[in-house]
Amino acid sequence: MTPIYQTSTYAQRAPGDHQGYEYSRGTNPTRKALEDCLAALENAKFGLAFSSGMGATDAVMKLLQPGDEVITNNDLYGGSYRIFTKIFANYGIKFHFINLHQPEIIHEYVNDKTKLVWIETPTNPTMQVVDIQAVSSITKDKNLMLVVDNTFASPYLQNPMDLGADLVMHSVTKYIGGHSDLVMGALMMNDEDLYKRLWFIYNSCGATPGPMDSFLALRGIKTLHLRMKAHCENGRAIAEFLKDHPKVERIYWPGFTDHPNHHVAAKQMRDFGGMISIVLKGADLKETFRIASNFKVFTLAESLGGVESLINHPATMTHASIPRETREAAGVVDNLLRISVGVEDIDDLLEDLKNALA
Repeated sequence: MTPIYQTSTYAQRAPGDHQGYEYSRGTNPTRKALEDCLAALENAKFGLAFSSGMGATDAVMKLLQPGDEVITNNDLYGGSYRIFTKIFANYGIKFHFINLHQPEIIHEYVNDKTKLVWIETPTNPTMQVVDIQAVSSITKDKNLMLVVDNTFASPYLQNPMDLGADLVMHSVTKYIGGHSDLVMGALMMNDEDLYKRLWFIYNSCGATPGPMDSFLALRGIKTLHLRMKAHCENGRAIAEFLKDHPKVERIYWPGFTDHPNHHVAAKQMRDFGGMISIVLKGADLKETFRIASNFKVFTLAESLGGVESLINHPATMTHASIPRETREAAGVVDNLLRISVGVEDIDDLLEDLKNALA
């Protein structure tokens, strides 16, 4: 087992002779072991672990300058939308939120100020699938940086570096950690200069995780392949159960052949994951709340990707920071519930769904 170096400062043989370890904000042996492991998971040369997914996102945005422009999904995690519009827009960075179902639309928004394309795939919470390879061909042609938030798929199901991404971001809190007992983010990359620029931000701004969380993430990674198989197996069974349920108006799961860009998901993912969203038929907010609060095995909570199954109401929870008109235009309506399917016994999960939706 990787030792936990619960260390803030390190003995030096002589001034400046520190063997790479001076102070744990910058480098810690437990965290370095995790970063090397994270890089290997995404077929990358370099990895950086952050104290949260938002800490990793913040570091990427700090590569930009006032006046720069970013193209991103119109359906993305509420925390990403919030940091883009409420923090970095104040520093003169402009964001274009667009539907990336057809990557060619990017051409309409690129100008000489565009520096970065940030995509989630599948997206949070409507599971929209973006063709990473197609977007990469555009960004490389236009000399733009491509960042892929790979949180929903995990490295087990999808490797954006192999499809042309410059940076891969993860909320390690989710599937990589896998047990809802840590908060962490990560960035993986191949370019050494980009790594050095991001490491300078990482060390200077200090959003780095402690050794205990790094140990927990390493422990979680040991079972990532086993957990993801179970998430996918249970997710498929639940998606098929919900698809024709009389209380479900619409279901979002990329494994269905009629899901938008299913063919892209089938091409760039190894399986379709355990994230599902449903729109409840004819349900107002009160009825949606009643159903969301009626589960016994599923837990009503923020987050996703743990071994336990969770129910989330994005409009008032994970996406509450997005203006109503904006989120509804992206499909995040008041009667939408997001399901993170865990690894419990499938019969227990199906029975809980039957009872909650009754």
